[in-house]
Amino acid sequence: MGFAELTKKLSPTVKRIAYRLNGHYRSFSHDDLYQEAMLHLWNDFREGKLQDKTDSYILQGCYFYLKNYIRKVNEKFNSLSIEAMPGEGEGKRLEEILSLPAVNDCRNHLNNKFICEDIQNNGFNPREKKILVFLREGLTMRQIGKKTGRSHVSVVKAVSRIRQKAMQYLDRENK
Repeated sequence: MGFAELTKKLSPTVKRIAYRLNGHYRSFSHDDLYQEAMLHLWNDFREGKLQDKTDSYILQGCYFYLKNYIRKVNEKFNSLSIEAMPGEGEGKRLEEILSLPAVNDCRNHLNNKFICEDIQNNGFNPREKKILVFLREGLTMRQIGKKTGRSHVSVVKAVSRIRQKAMQYLDRENK
């Protein structure tokens, strides 16, 4: 079977898969996802990976390929906070990472900034400080794990400890 016959047979289902996946993500159109799936199919067909495969197997492969594609592209997508002060760079602000309440007043923002710096300088070990830097850059847990040589699960636990330490510090300051 040639590629034209294969696409004629599978194209409507691939379009439905792309349309269904597009409902969850705003950064893609379903046409973009459909084209990406068709490129994936073409590459697999050209390399001979689709010989003797059932239609459901091929379609399931398209589905998982698109899910991974979306995940990878969304991880690279960085949005800038509207509340971020000019010159603070990209990624998350430390106040967001430490789960401090959002502020509208400049004095409260400055106060939160000083509190964050105080917590960071006095409450965290060097490894936690390094994780905070990566979080501010907007890296995912898996990317931080790769950079620090740890698993993403241990990074998640470290971020949880960072938040706990920050909340304990805030509780001491409020007493």
